[in-house]
Amino acid sequence: MEFIHPAFLWALAALIIPIIIHLFFFRRFKKVYFTNVKFLKELKEETSNRNRLKNLLILLSRLLALACLVFAFAQPFLPSKNGFSDNTNAVSIFIDNSFSMESLSSDVPLIDKAKKKAKDIIDAYASEDKFQIITNDFEGRHQRLVSKEDALNLVEEVVISPEVKNLSQVQNKQEQVFLQAPDEKHSAYIISDFQNIITDLNREPDSTISYNLLPFQSVQENNISIDTAYFLSPVPILNQTNKLVVRVKNHGEQKVDNVRISLLQNGQVKPVGTINIGAEKTLSDTVNVSLTKPGVQNLELQLTDYPIQFDDKYKLSFNVPEKVHVLAIHNQGSNRYLNALFSGLKYFELSNQNVNGIKYSEFPKNNLIILSDLASISSGLSNELISYIKSGGNVILFPPRGANKDTYNAFLNNAAANSLVNWEESEREVEKLNTKEFVFQDVYRRLDKNLKLPKTTGNYSFTDYSNKPSTGIMYYRDGAKYLSRYTLENGNLYVCASALSKDKNELVTNAEVFVPLLYKAALFTGSNMKHAYVIGKDELIEVKNRERGDDLVYKIQGKQEFIPGQNNLGNSTIIDINNMIKEEGIYQLSFENEVFESFAFNYDRKESALRYHSLDDLKKMYGDSYTIFDNVMDANFSEIVEQKEKGIHYWKWCLIFALIFLFIESLLIRLWKS
Repeated sequence: MEFIHPAFLWALAALIIPIIIHLFFFRRFKKVYFTNVKFLKELKEETSNRNRLKNLLILLSRLLALACLVFAFAQPFLPSKNGFSDNTNAVSIFIDNSFSMESLSSDVPLIDKAKKKAKDIIDAYASEDKFQIITNDFEGRHQRLVSKEDALNLVEEVVISPEVKNLSQVQNKQEQVFLQAPDEKHSAYIISDFQNIITDLNREPDSTISYNLLPFQSVQENNISIDTAYFLSPVPILNQTNKLVVRVKNHGEQKVDNVRISLLQNGQVKPVGTINIGAEKTLSDTVNVSLTKPGVQNLELQLTDYPIQFDDKYKLSFNVPEKVHVLAIHNQGSNRYLNALFSGLKYFELSNQNVNGIKYSEFPKNNLIILSDLASISSGLSNELISYIKSGGNVILFPPRGANKDTYNAFLNNAAANSLVNWEESEREVEKLNTKEFVFQDVYRRLDKNLKLPKTTGNYSFTDYSNKPSTGIMYYRDGAKYLSRYTLENGNLYVCASALSKDKNELVTNAEVFVPLLYKAALFTGSNMKHAYVIGKDELIEVKNRERGDDLVYKIQGKQEFIPGQNNLGNSTIIDINNMIKEEGIYQLSFENEVFESFAFNYDRKESALRYHSLDDLKKMYGDSYTIFDNVMDANFSEIVEQKEKGIHYWKWCLIFALIFLFIESLLIRLWKS
């Protein structure tokens, strides 16, 4: 037992006053007249004993009342394990406002009860203490200490957010804010449902910080989510059936039947079908999507699931070009085999340019550039091709016999590709196709032994350095690569060992290989442009510039409108979302009111698995270093916090007992007759 104001204990000396009064007041004699003194002696003894007992009880009650009053002013208390401190407090309170906190407790969403407990914590502290209110949003205004009144206002403004942060990240933010108040007593509170996926607290936290965990448990609920969706082809094709893969996951412990999936396309809802999915299983299904018009396409997959609904929709947005543009660069005249091939592909448009009249400004609009038997590659062309590849373009190189190896190798070195060595005049036959590569993936149902592969009567040999890795697309019988693919940032360089002319290479007359090779090479993209993005994860998006210049200013428009961060890099611009998008939806990138690109943003599926740490789990993991509160839902939490931080105070009880003893004294005087 300790006292906040022990100096008041000197007032206990005043207890001697009622004792003195008692000793002298009750010694006075009174005359009593009796007509008969026969029983005077017995009556005197009996009355004297009764009065003595009454007076002692009155004296005792007065002494106890006065003593309790003195103790009330001295304020006795039992100190907490943290010890009593006269310092002001710096208090950090994390309120988990992720989607999982929308779950119901017995009557209201967990987020409402979490806000109520946060207010109780604030009310338990003094007006001079400082507070940090922090949520999953990690907003700038949450990174500083504020007054008690401002803290209560910040709690009131907390709303559900798509952001999800691990508790270790929250812990780091709390430790950082305490650096602003080195002399205060530091206390941190974490109010959360403690989902398994986010609970990664430090087992040995900073010993100067008093950490407190307030677990909020909801009713365990099952949940089904659309995890992701993607096209099998990286570029959906116009007027064709495109296969869209949908991955659905059952996060519950029970099998679910007849889950309806539908597709919203161009404002129309199309039923896809129903699926049955086992407990804790993932199922992939294929949806056929027909695209009948070019331009921006917005799709939305939906399923029926209740009550967790934030992950029941998945949006996609992409651009379907009216034509796939291919550019062939030649020395003297266009290649008639290329002209014949692309004339039969209505979706493709082939352009031919002489090497002496290249329009470099048209490079970005092409999906594929074919270098057809160029005698040399100038430094200017080399630089433009490297820039084009890095921004996501595809280039196929067919070096002719007698090519200027110095200029070719300068280009290949800049592309991190192996160099040309020697031209070999010998007949060789291609034996193997790499069907795991996109170029030939899903082209053939099965490789027929009768499939005719190209022969060459002359080819180049290449260096084979380990720091210039390549992927083999086609191989000669001896294992040497006939066609290789090199990845350079977002694009690809394909290098053939032989020329494109018919007299050196039969590829041009081998339609079974030549057509899918150029067709799919034009469709392949290594760019980071995706059909769907995740809020909070995909913050940087690279887009191709339609115009050149450093003064391009793009705007994001959708459910929110803002100017994103942007960094121009030649033919590309890096768009920095900077955590500005908070709602799922379709967002458009525009420049001077012209829409360039369209992006679909979906909520993070991190919290789809509704698995929580129980109170026992938390005590086993963190009980040695953290204070874990039990039954916090309906408790008077202000009082609990006050007792924990300041100890148990007894001054109120002292006042109560003082009043009780005064009441007893009054009863003794009025009811106990002498």
